[in-house]
Amino acid sequence: MQASHFTTLPGKAGKADHARRRADCGALPPLALALAAAMLSACGGSGGGNSQEAGNVLLAGATVAVSEAAPTAVSDGATAIGTTPARQGGLALAAAPAIAPLPVPNDEGAALTFSSVGTIDSANPFFKAQGNGRSCASCHQPDNGWSITPDGLARRFEASAGLDPVFRPVDGAVSPNAATATLAQKRVAYSMLLSKGLVRVGLPLPANAEFTLVKIDDPYHYASAKELSLFRRPLPTTNLAFLSSVMWDGRETTADPASTMCLKDVRPARCFAAIDADLLHQSNSAVRGHAEAALDLSAAEQRAIVDFEKTLFTAQSSSLAAGGLSEGGALGGPVRLSRTGYYFGINDVQAGDYRSGAPFNRNALDLFGAWRNLANPPAPAAPPGRGRPAPPPPAPSAQNLARAAIARGEQIFNNKPFNISGVAGFNDELRLPLQRGTCSSCHNTPNVGSHSVTRMFNTGVAAGALRSADMPLYTLRNNATGELVDTSDPGAAMLSGRWRDIGRVKVPSLRGIESRSPYFHNGSVHLIEDVVGFYDKRFRIAYTAQEAADLAAFLKAL
Repeated sequence: MQASHFTTLPGKAGKADHARRRADCGALPPLALALAAAMLSACGGSGGGNSQEAGNVLLAGATVAVSEAAPTAVSDGATAIGTTPARQGGLALAAAPAIAPLPVPNDEGAALTFSSVGTIDSANPFFKAQGNGRSCASCHQPDNGWSITPDGLARRFEASAGLDPVFRPVDGAVSPNAATATLAQKRVAYSMLLSKGLVRVGLPLPANAEFTLVKIDDPYHYASAKELSLFRRPLPTTNLAFLSSVMWDGRETTADPASTMCLKDVRPARCFAAIDADLLHQSNSAVRGHAEAALDLSAAEQRAIVDFEKTLFTAQSSSLAAGGLSEGGALGGPVRLSRTGYYFGINDVQAGDYRSGAPFNRNALDLFGAWRNLANPPAPAAPPGRGRPAPPPPAPSAQNLARAAIARGEQIFNNKPFNISGVAGFNDELRLPLQRGTCSSCHNTPNVGSHSVTRMFNTGVAAGALRSADMPLYTLRNNATGELVDTSDPGAAMLSGRWRDIGRVKVPSLRGIESRSPYFHNGSVHLIEDVVGFYDKRFRIAYTAQEAADLAAFLKAL
């Protein structure tokens, strides 16, 4: 589908623009509304007064062609919508609509989810309401890149008067004790969801930690050593085929000394269980925790949820400026993403490819090379005859200029060197020569942009100096040295108890990021341009204005 077919959402202009964007909450494009309504209907959520009508429009048989070529199981990029019984993970599922994924408009064009089984089965337990009314889909919305966004949450809040299941005190509020009796109180209680799409994760300080909590500055007057309040973005439940760790802090990533999934050249050995086992456990943890279910999921339900999630591949499919992202020789979009190979250690920055022995390939993202020269079209041949000058080359089209910018951004991502310094998990553990790196030093899973092995890094996102007034701040003291550190989120140290792990989090995938603003684990920036600006300042890269714009254009096209 071409970008011109879409009605774009209100633009992301940062915190100051949220009030205006909430006022525009009725402007959700019809295709996204239809998909969201069908999903919310399936999971028991509330989509407002027109949700059922919109769902009926979709389920009546609407299909949309997509711009990239799809496998033969999908005719012309669209899948017929039908009502069929299903079976996943050995669990017989009730007959329910099989929903064809549709392009979902965003500020830069549209994203698309490709399902490897052709449709999205709304009878899957992923969409089943549990304990407090939530389902997996409550925090993993198809039209929000399978996460949640402030815009989407604002629409749900207004449509339900704050009663949508996502708005629950257990972790949706700034504190479990926050007042929620009136609509005004709900707006305050759920302000972190509404402004940044953040869920509160409550974790205790680990026993025998190498550090002590010496000070808490919590604007919500709840956090204590018994339960720190850590506000984090829900990670997407798509593109899971490329995971090397589960959860921002890795708390669902299980060590397994008997596993063959081990970091190479690391002593003592660090080996990990299969991601599939981690995801099964995480599905039940989420239902018992976030959904406050009284009972565990059955093994069959866990299996069905994980099998469903593994069928999903999401990426930007079109650009308002550049058009189709799988056209003209480009390799963007979710169908080609679904065919991308991955295994643990496929492109480790330290040891290269664990299987083939090939060295690390810094050109980890290689999607838009065919567009590199579109800004400089070749001059036509000189006409026959003496003395006739060759005509000037044609001016590149606006679309080709946009495509060339994306291709330049990809080259900057892979090849613009800078000094990586002060990054716990990188500078203190990897070989010294690696500390002159590029963006792909950390985002190195081929054509995905996550980290190809289980490592976590602290780039300073949660540093006390960057703390915003709506975030709790914790002062930790090293028990051995007395050193103090201020942080809004101790990250992996909340599991390990190690001082060196403070602030470390996983490297997220970059595919489809345009649909799931805001960014970083704490939602601290709303624009991709601000992500680029953060790293430019943090590592003193000194991007030119053109380089920064090109890099942002590339990231938006993923």
